[in-house]
Amino acid sequence: MSFEIKGKVALISGGGSGIGLRCAKELLRNGLKGVTLAEVNKDAGQKAVKELQDEFGPNKVVFVQTDVTNMQNYEEAFKKTIEIFKNLDILINNAGIANDHTFDREIDVNVKGVVHGVLLGLENYIPKYKSGPEGVIVNISSVAGTTPFCMMPIYTGTKFAVLGMTKAFGDEAHHKRTKIRVLALCPGVTQTPLMAGVYSSTLGPAYQKLFEEQVGDFPSQDTESVALAMIKIVKNAKTGTAWIAEGGQDPYEFVLPPRESFAPK
Repeated sequence: MSFEIKGKVALISGGGSGIGLRCAKELLRNGLKGVTLAEVNKDAGQKAVKELQDEFGPNKVVFVQTDVTNMQNYEEAFKKTIEIFKNLDILINNAGIANDHTFDREIDVNVKGVVHGVLLGLENYIPKYKSGPEGVIVNISSVAGTTPFCMMPIYTGTKFAVLGMTKAFGDEAHHKRTKIRVLALCPGVTQTPLMAGVYSSTLGPAYQKLFEEQVGDFPSQDTESVALAMIKIVKNAKTGTAWIAEGGQDPYEFVLPPRESFAPK
């Protein structure tokens, strides 16, 4: 049975631009009751709220300035969501940066930010405040979490971490006790603000050269394609699964083979 988005409430980290903002639009187009944009950039957050209000009307969008690397700060977005909309059904852990040059911040946002969101959503707010029988958490990984990107090895590591956490938190044992599906969406190269300065965000000239040589090998897409993929997996995907959205195609499942299959016979 398909998950019904209509009438539900969502919280999206990094919701002020790029994939996060586009996901908010597509969820609202599918009848979402309300959405919280948890965004660190105040100007981007306020601009996104106006853009969504212009299209969908008032009282459906709230912006909370949020640093996902601080768990207490991230929790304020959850509290505000419950205060305003009374419910929370969908969490999209989307906030992320691609900057191996400032890897401490990259690891904090891409890994710790997801840890904070999942713990807050899975262990507290969604089980308590979901409006239906089931909730959904989508962690935004990347194709770099399925295929090593040698030009950005630290970014690759953070996205592998997101994929691994999704598999573990999405295990049926956790779904059975929480009634929350935990999914990973792994976008390919997508035209977002995150990509704009990525050439200068590597570890140095050798890595930048690799980026320039190899990035053209990956098909590009717009944020709408990723958001439409997100809608499909929110509605239908099994907990613990990971889905690649690349080149504007329909999402397809990425399956890790069991490690035992590699053992010598």
